[in-house]
Amino acid sequence: MNKEEKFYKNLQAQLDDTTSFPADYLYKFIVPSTKNQEKEVSDLFDFSGAVITKKKSKTGKYISVSIVIKAKSSAEIISYYKKAEKIEGIISL
Repeated sequence: MNKEEKFYKNLQAQLDDTTSFPADYLYKFIVPSTKNQEKEVSDLFDFSGAVITKKKSKTGKYISVSIVIKAKSSAEIISYYKKAEKIEGIISL
């Protein structure tokens, strides 16, 4: 098992131990404002019910994207993290 798989396995165990689903879950990402990463992140969560908040950094080089969803399970939460990983320059907080 690689480091990434171990991280997600631990995250899933923590979520299952501490959360009663369905539950609100907050994602926080930082993306460069150079290309279209902000839209890519928003498009990942393009379904009804997602609340998306965006804020530019002081220099304008980065955009903070906060997303709240009503998650049905820990597996659903992790699936969005795995999809987001593919976006160039993204940082998950």
